[in-house]
Amino acid sequence: MTAHNLPLAYIEQMKRLLGDEEFEKYLAALDAPVTKALRINLLRCPDGMPPCDIEGLGEAVPWAKGAYFVDGDARPGLSPLHEGGLYYLQEPSALSSASVLDAQPGERVLDLCAAPGGKSTQLAAQMQGQGVIVCNEPIPSRAQILSRNIERMGVRNAVVTCAYPAQLAPHFPAFFDKIMVDAPCSGEGMFRRQIEAREEWQENSPRGCADRQLEILEEAAKMLAPGGRMVYSTCTFNDTENEGVLARFLALHPEFSLVPFALAGLPAAEKGYLHLYPHEIRGEGHFVSLLEKSTDAPAAVENAPQEKRARKNSRMLQRAAKTPPAPQLPDVLAPGVTPGSVHAAGDSLWAMPQGIDAQRLSGLRVLRTGLLLARSEGKRFEPDHALAMALAPQEAARSAELDHEQALAYQAGEALELGDLPAGYTLLCHRGVPLGWGKQAGGIMKNHYPKGLRRR
Repeated sequence: MTAHNLPLAYIEQMKRLLGDEEFEKYLAALDAPVTKALRINLLRCPDGMPPCDIEGLGEAVPWAKGAYFVDGDARPGLSPLHEGGLYYLQEPSALSSASVLDAQPGERVLDLCAAPGGKSTQLAAQMQGQGVIVCNEPIPSRAQILSRNIERMGVRNAVVTCAYPAQLAPHFPAFFDKIMVDAPCSGEGMFRRQIEAREEWQENSPRGCADRQLEILEEAAKMLAPGGRMVYSTCTFNDTENEGVLARFLALHPEFSLVPFALAGLPAAEKGYLHLYPHEIRGEGHFVSLLEKSTDAPAAVENAPQEKRARKNSRMLQRAAKTPPAPQLPDVLAPGVTPGSVHAAGDSLWAMPQGIDAQRLSGLRVLRTGLLLARSEGKRFEPDHALAMALAPQEAARSAELDHEQALAYQAGEALELGDLPAGYTLLCHRGVPLGWGKQAGGIMKNHYPKGLRRR
C-alpha cells in the first residue's frame, strides 16, 4: 500500500485515466469530508419542495428533482419524518442514474440490481404511481431491505422480486420500456466513503467485475422492448468496467446505440456516457451511460407455444370463475378512495399494478406484488402498514396529527392518549406525513406500528 492506503496498481490506473495534475486533485478530494444528500419523496411532495424544516437541509442538487445537499454533521435519518418516507438519504452522484433514465407515468420499468432501493424509489416517484416498476435483487437479505424501503416510501405500483437476471429474463421478454442496470462493481468511486474498500481492491478486480456486468447487460437486453432505453451505471472509475463493457456489449448488440444526454449542473454527455469524480463535483465517483434499443429490433419470442399458453390461460379463467371475490377491506379509507384492483393471495389482500399479472410472475420469488392492503387475523382482515404508508391523510377514514415527541413515542411502540377520538383504525401522521396505524379504543390509541420497525 502507498499514501492514502491505495494499491500501487490502482494509482497507476488513475494516473493513466486522469493525468498527473488531475490525479493530485483526486488524491486531495479523498481527504475532504463526504458529501451527503437527501431526496424529497415526490409521491408525498410532487413539487419536490420540503413541506417543513428538515435538519441540515442545504442547497438543491441540480441534477435531481427534489434532492438537496445535507450540511455538516446533521443526521436527518433520526427524524420520524425519515421513517415516514418523506425523504430518502442518497449519495449525490448516484442520483444521476435515475435522472438520466427519466421514467414516465404509465411506463413499464425494471430496476435489475435494485437494493437497497434508492434508484427504485427515485424512479417510482417519477412515475407517480402509474404503470409498473419491477425492483429486483438476487441476494435475499438485500431484497428484504429493498422491499422495506419500497414500503417506507409509499410506492403503490412496485413488484419486488428476488432472482438472478438469467432467472428473470424468461418471464419478461421485451417487456420493459425502461431498464436500470446499476451493476455491482469494484467500487473505486466509494474509496472516500468506504476506506476499507481500498484494501479490498485487487488489480484483477475490474476484469472479473466486467465479465459479470456484461452477463447482466445480456439478460437486460432481452427484457427491453424495441425503442426502449436502458441506463448502465457503476460506482467505479476504470475503463474496463465502464467504456470497456459498453464496447463489448455494443459489438454483440448492433440493435443498441449510445444516446447523448445532459443534466443540470453536470458536463454534457455527448458520447452517451459520463464520468463523475469527487474532485470535480459534490459527490462520490460514478459512471452513467444511456443506451437505446432500435425500434426495428426483432420481436421477442415467448417461451411457451401459443397453443399451450392459450390452454393455460383458459384453465386460469375457469379457476378464476370459481374463486370467490376478494374480501372487503377494513373500514379505513375515506369515501370515494379506492386502492385499485383488489385480489386475495393466501391470507393477504393486494392491489396489483396495472400492466402485469400473476401468471407472468409464476415461478419467481416475489416479496411484494403491488400494494399490500391487509392481512387476515382470524376471520377478519386488518389493514397493513404498507397501506398506511401509501396514503395521504385525507385518503384515510380517520387520521390524527402527532407532535414530535408523540411521533417518537409511537415509533418506539408506545400507546398514546390523544383525547376523545372516534373508535377504530386511525392513520397517525406527523407534519402531514403518514407514520402508520393506531386503533382508538377506550380512550387509548393502541399502537400498530410493526414491531420489526420500532426504534428506541
